[in-house]
Amino acid sequence: MAAFLQWRKFVFFHKDAVKDPVENVKDFVLPTGMSACDSGRGHIVLGDMEGKIWFVTRSLQLTSFQAYKLRVTHLYQLKQHSILVSVGQDEHGINPLVKVWNLDKKDSGNPLCTRIFPAIPGNKPTEVSCLCVHENLNFMAIGFTDGSVVLTKGDITRDRHSKILTLHEGPCPITGLAFRQSEKVTHLFVATLEKVYSYTLSIKEYPRMELDTHGCALRCSSLADPSQDSQFIVAGDECVYLYQPDERGSCFAFDGHKLLVHWHRGYLFLLIKDTVSPNKSGFGSRESSSSDKQLLTIYDLDNKFIAYSAAFDDVIDVVAEWGSFYILTRDGKMFVLQEKDTQTKLEMLFKKNLFVMAINLAKSQHLDSDGLSEIFRQYGDHLYLKGDHDGAIQQYIRTIGKLEPSYVIRKFLDAQRIHNLTAYLQALHRQSLANADHTTLLLNCYTKLKDSSKLEEFIKSNESEVHFDVEIAIKVLRQAGYHSSAVFLAEKHMHHEWYLKIQLEDLKNYQEGLRYIGRLPFEQAESNMKRYGKTLLHHVPEGTTVLLKGLCTDYRPSGDKGEKDTRKNSQVFKANSEEFIPVFANNPRELKAFLEHMIEVDPGSSRGVYDTLLELRLQNWAHEQDPERKKVLQGDALSLLRSDNTVFDKALVLCQMHNFKEGVLYLYEKGKLYQQIMHYHMQNEEYSKVVDACKRFGKHEGCLWEQALGYFARKEEDCKAYISEVLHHIDQHNLMPPLLVVQTLAHNSTATLSVIKDYLINKLQRESQQIESDESKICQYREETTHLRCEIQELKTSAKIFQKTKCNMCNSPLELPSVHFLCSHSFHQHCFESYAESEAECPTCMPDNRKVMDMLRVQDQKRDLHDHFNRQLSSSHDGFSVVADYFGRGVFNKLTLVTDPPGSKALGSLEMNLQRDLLISTKRNC
Repeated sequence: MAAFLQWRKFVFFHKDAVKDPVENVKDFVLPTGMSACDSGRGHIVLGDMEGKIWFVTRSLQLTSFQAYKLRVTHLYQLKQHSILVSVGQDEHGINPLVKVWNLDKKDSGNPLCTRIFPAIPGNKPTEVSCLCVHENLNFMAIGFTDGSVVLTKGDITRDRHSKILTLHEGPCPITGLAFRQSEKVTHLFVATLEKVYSYTLSIKEYPRMELDTHGCALRCSSLADPSQDSQFIVAGDECVYLYQPDERGSCFAFDGHKLLVHWHRGYLFLLIKDTVSPNKSGFGSRESSSSDKQLLTIYDLDNKFIAYSAAFDDVIDVVAEWGSFYILTRDGKMFVLQEKDTQTKLEMLFKKNLFVMAINLAKSQHLDSDGLSEIFRQYGDHLYLKGDHDGAIQQYIRTIGKLEPSYVIRKFLDAQRIHNLTAYLQALHRQSLANADHTTLLLNCYTKLKDSSKLEEFIKSNESEVHFDVEIAIKVLRQAGYHSSAVFLAEKHMHHEWYLKIQLEDLKNYQEGLRYIGRLPFEQAESNMKRYGKTLLHHVPEGTTVLLKGLCTDYRPSGDKGEKDTRKNSQVFKANSEEFIPVFANNPRELKAFLEHMIEVDPGSSRGVYDTLLELRLQNWAHEQDPERKKVLQGDALSLLRSDNTVFDKALVLCQMHNFKEGVLYLYEKGKLYQQIMHYHMQNEEYSKVVDACKRFGKHEGCLWEQALGYFARKEEDCKAYISEVLHHIDQHNLMPPLLVVQTLAHNSTATLSVIKDYLINKLQRESQQIESDESKICQYREETTHLRCEIQELKTSAKIFQKTKCNMCNSPLELPSVHFLCSHSFHQHCFESYAESEAECPTCMPDNRKVMDMLRVQDQKRDLHDHFNRQLSSSHDGFSVVADYFGRGVFNKLTLVTDPPGSKALGSLEMNLQRDLLISTKRNC
């Protein structure tokens, strides 16, 4: 037994004797004469030598039924079905019977027996040595002491749906059988005293493969669970072998005489006897005496340790049920082995500093990641205290994602441990769990170690994913002076702002910065030129101007990649050129070239472009000394003013600031500021141009002549010729009252009566003619009024004789009934009713009467309006607002009269009165 002493031994199970549920002091006693046992489906199944099958429940209740008349030799309880298969005898001799029981169905209170058939396929008497049933209920194998194996194929619960055949024959007794199912292939392992075989049952010919020439004793084989790939375990006296269907697997040197082998829940159970009987010939020759101790050992083959080991007296079998293991002994006792929880087992390993074994155990027990991380942490702490910092950091790396990184970082902040700290930080970045502080710390570690190769490897990694905060890395590298590395990182990860900041502010590489901006997409190029445009213009003026021209017209990024992108997308990108004007603050020559290019390529540029270019051209014009060149610049400035793209107010201010006379006059005329043109010539005492301005613009603003007369009247120089010309136009167009003309010229000491004599004579003559015309009209209106009054009086005082003989409508002779009006018009009654709109009005006179009535109504309204206007104007503090309000309502619009009936003179007088009051009130307020 020295071979497995190298494995560490633990007590991971707690042993107790099962107590009687009624009398808790006494041990639970099993039925006597037990010959077979198994477990599953919530109970332990026992068979005895009297043919009974017993069931032990979890509450240790015993029930039984008579299965055979003589004895029970084998039991097999399926784990996935409530089916129990038993082998026993109902009569003396060698005639074993197989019975299949359905435990879910009852027959007279006992389980229902669904099938009975003889185990021996023929008349050859032989004993059954082992039994195995497939969980799919389609295969059952029975091994015999004569070396044969009988296979039942089909539904094992029914006779009609199954077929029995002899699968194996040999000279050695069959000692073990096991079915193995892998995907769609079914294998049967067969163990004898001398050999181990494997049959493939999924193939029609059932091919056989001999796996080994070493066999095993009875009950010394078992099938491992799927975690061990369902390997077939065979225990010899020297070793324990594991087999696959096509080969022998690993081997474990566990010597000693094996009495029992089981595999339960990942553990290998070996029952070993120390003393071996000298008789080794024949089947069943290895039997122990009742006085010998048997050693039960539980192995964990994955983790290479002994989980439990204890001596027992004459063990019948070991079964697993209800989460525990039960040892059944010949003396009727039952012991329970309860596995300790995982945490307890781990603590036992921690006390012995067996951390590697604890990690393997935790993995095999499928401990969660949090539990594993805690083990790695404790292991790392243990190694750290021992001084194994390299090993400790490896364990701490395995805690990444669960353990707070600061716990580890604090331990290795010492300068002597910087290599370990670097390794941990690298692993943290590889798992993409590093924050900005971790990246900063790692880069500082590289810089302190002067490890440029590691630094380059870190930042120039070709991995698809970035495991660190790139922006933080750029900042740290820049502060540490690793500008080339920072530039590489910024360019690789397209941090354009950082790339340009380092190139332009640290490396002063302006040409490279300009080239890089030209390769950027439109949005980034635009924003970066706004930020660095002034700097680039100062150092690279020509290249920067070219780039800005392209950026504001039709931007195409330079480089192959940019050209491909622009071919795919036909969209035109162009920036607002006006936004880049401040960039040229100290570069007027480049600004002028830029602006001229913009208006040439894009005539629809913003007005700010034209205004700025106008300012530049005016500056050049003002500082130019060469007359010829100055004339050319004057033409350039005027061409901009004529383009209608400049802002009027800004252009006017610029022209006035630079005393650009031609531009000022052009803008005044363009803006219809005729009075400003007059004032401009008056300020410069350009008399002839004042008169010319009145001639050109007097028809638009009649007050220009009045202003010109007042201007010349204030001059003490001899301006008689200009005054005469102005008076001629005033008189011709009746622009001023004569009295106002005389008052205006009274301020001029050089103006004599001869200047205005002709004007006054002409004016008085026209006034006389007007008076005569008015008097004649008055006489006419009086005569007409007298005549009308006489007619009215006659109608009131004397009878009216109607002598009309014809209808005024149809011009036919009048017939009764007829209608007569005082206006001497007569009508047939049917004609009158057909054409008349009103019974009280003559159809013939009605249109003229209505015109007169409308005029009278308008006159009454205007008379009331005139009175209301005078009252409101006299009571208001702001006469201008009252006048503006009446102008807005169209009160002073002239009436258009269709005819000139009596009373039109009164209407005209009313309108003149309103205009007169308006003029008086305006002058009063002024």
